[in-house]
Amino acid sequence: MGHLINRTARLFRQLADQRLEPLGLSSGQLPVLTALLAEEALSQKELTEHAGIEQPTMAATLNRMERDAIIERRTDPNDRRSSLFSLTPAARGKAKAIKSIIESINKDSVAHLVVEDRAKFRKLLIDVINSMERIVDG
Repeated sequence: MGHLINRTARLFRQLADQRLEPLGLSSGQLPVLTALLAEEALSQKELTEHAGIEQPTMAATLNRMERDAIIERRTDPNDRRSSLFSLTPAARGKAKAIKSIIESINKDSVAHLVVEDRAKFRKLLIDVINSMERIVDG
C-alpha cells in the first residue's frame, strides 16, 4: 500500500509541476500558495503546520519563494522576533489560475471514478492520514 500511495503522490506532483510551470511555480510550493491564498499572512510556524512538513524544509521553500518574488517577508508587528509571509502582488494576481490548476488536477486525478466513489476515496485517504498521524505522533 505504501508503494501505491508514494507512486500516486509522485504522479500528482509531476502533473502539478507540468501545469504550474507556465506560471513559474512548482508543486513544492503548493502548500504555501494554498495557505497564503486563504490567509493574508502567516508565520513560518503556521505554514509548517499547514503543510505538515519539517521546519528546515519549509525554511528552504520560503527562501526560494522569496528569492523568486512569489512571497514577501515582513516583521510580525506582534512579535518582532518573528516574520510573517504573504504573497507578492504578482503572485496574488495568479490566484485564479492557481486555483483553476489545483481544481483541474484534483478533477483529472479521479476522473475515472464514479462521483460517489470520489467522495468515499477522499474520506478514506483522510482516514488513513489521521490513523498514521496518531501512530507517528504517539
